[in-house]
Amino acid sequence: MAVSGSARYFEDYVAGTVHELGSFSLDEAEIIAFAKKYDPQDIHVDPEKAANGPFGGLIASGWQTAASVMRLYADNYLSNESSLGSPGLDELRWLAPVRPAEAYSVRATVLSTRRSGSKPDRGLVRTRTEVFDRQGTVVLRMEAVNFIACRTPEVSAGHI
Repeated sequence: MAVSGSARYFEDYVAGTVHELGSFSLDEAEIIAFAKKYDPQDIHVDPEKAANGPFGGLIASGWQTAASVMRLYADNYLSNESSLGSPGLDELRWLAPVRPAEAYSVRATVLSTRRSGSKPDRGLVRTRTEVFDRQGTVVLRMEAVNFIACRTPEVSAGHI
């Protein structure tokens, strides 16, 4: 049964399930503005120098790409009702450049789930998130762990 992100609890994350999270694109002005503030390398802030650089043109900062993914992840995969934060990422890889005005799609695959042994009201969900360009090339891949509230907490022996 498909459950919308806004109503999704730990029990709804099933290993092997694939979720299409939507798409994003970044224009040149957005790339330059972000990079000037957070990642001021020539390949991100100077179109002329970037044209002669290793990628043959301006590209988005990997951090901007990750932030764009996070927006779709928060809107379409996590739930404000059940998301309890994250201890972090186990992997983040920028595999190919993200260019201005191109569309990128985001997919999340549930890798594994397990209930917390110490906190019966939550579980851990491990997810691989991938970003694809129009040709199907993976441009970003990350694995995240999230704490997710259970719809029905398990009662351990000796507790009511």
